[in-house]
Amino acid sequence: MRWTDLLRMSISSLRRRKLRTFLTILGVVIGTASIVVMISLGLGMQESVYREIEQSGGMTSLTVTGKQTDTGMYSSSLGSEEESDKYITDEVIAQLREMEHVKSAEPVLSLNAVALKGKYIGYLELRGMTPEGLKQLKMDLAPGGTLPDPDSQNLDLVVGNGVIQSFYEESTGKGYWDTGELPDIDFMKDQMFLILDESTYFQSQENTDMGTGSENGENVQNGGAASALKKTAKKYVVKASGVIEGDINAYNANYYYVYCDLDTLKEMLKKEFRGSVIPGQPSTKSGKPYSKFVYSSATVQADDMEEVDALSAQIREMGYNVSTNAEYMESMKKQFAMVQAVLGGIGAVSLLVAAIGIANTMMMSIYERTKEIGVMKVIGCSLKNIKQMFLLEAAFIGFVGGVIGSVLSFLMSFVINFLTGNGSAIGLDGNISYIPPWLMAAALAFAVLVGMTAGYFPAKRAMRLSPLAAIRNE
Repeated sequence: MRWTDLLRMSISSLRRRKLRTFLTILGVVIGTASIVVMISLGLGMQESVYREIEQSGGMTSLTVTGKQTDTGMYSSSLGSEEESDKYITDEVIAQLREMEHVKSAEPVLSLNAVALKGKYIGYLELRGMTPEGLKQLKMDLAPGGTLPDPDSQNLDLVVGNGVIQSFYEESTGKGYWDTGELPDIDFMKDQMFLILDESTYFQSQENTDMGTGSENGENVQNGGAASALKKTAKKYVVKASGVIEGDINAYNANYYYVYCDLDTLKEMLKKEFRGSVIPGQPSTKSGKPYSKFVYSSATVQADDMEEVDALSAQIREMGYNVSTNAEYMESMKKQFAMVQAVLGGIGAVSLLVAAIGIANTMMMSIYERTKEIGVMKVIGCSLKNIKQMFLLEAAFIGFVGGVIGSVLSFLMSFVINFLTGNGSAIGLDGNISYIPPWLMAAALAFAVLVGMTAGYFPAKRAMRLSPLAAIRNE
């Protein structure tokens, strides 16, 4: 018997029992859609991490920090005037650049700053980087934006698309998360005041409030305030040269940060804190500034991904802390594998129930078609053909259910991404649900396999029926 005849007979048999076939296929549809959507959630998170790593320098990137650093701040003073405790200095950067398999090594200076614009005040995480380091970040800027000009007299900023949420009304302390309205600030057009000396600024504000907040003891308070206000924080006029592409819902690796040219920032800090310790910089035991400028970290690019592990080990032997995107990716892969296994297992339960439904449908079909099976055997139909016919029916149920389930999973994925703002609601850079072509093909093949597996034992039973007993069956 030809395959076309078997297929025609299988489809004809399923069409005669429309309601039962529909309910069985519905079980496969739900099971297939469930397993695809569940796995797609794990893949969505994985793709988000891939994009974040790409924006952070790719798999060949290493981040080197000193032993005494803590997000750019130094909690302990140096034991002597010139003691170096594995800090990231210009000499260390030069040393890293000379190492074998190092493509580039760029310093990074991170510090907190305050920005003022009209009635708004913002708290910024400022990152000073070299032009080469900024280019390695592969930032997507909004139209008209450029990277900071190292030759500019002013400090040009590249503002993350989520930084606007860090601004509040100074008088009320209310911002976006309180009012639901973004501050009326256009970084590309509006100039702002940037304050690098946070402590002095807030101290002067407290003294001003203390000097004007009470009538009792007015002379004493005003005298104290006047004394404290002798030192005021310098305000720098700054403007953004670029803004990261996207609105506040488009999360990315540069979402919260403000970038600027490193050399320009260093010169501003040295001038403002001449003779005193720059915030975030180490000091000697006597309280004097350290003789060398210390960076928060260094971003090192290896010339080959295969050399990342050896290079990180070599830098650790020098006494520095090293973290790599490759190590981070391996750690995340293990977590994602566990997440996908759990989510896939939940979806597989639905497909298992569907398999039971297929087996039940095929078994009932055998009971109802016992005489038909007997006649087929009497007229010479081989046992192999009978087995193939029932397996084909089960596979057809799995195939149709798999196709419809795949389409349904796309619709469910679209709804999930829409409701979560393309991942921004949970802090992901991109869709929370991601369905690659291979997942669709695998789900369809798995649905067919489940159908054939569920129909195997009913098909074996059909083969074992006695032709004479089957013909006599009522």
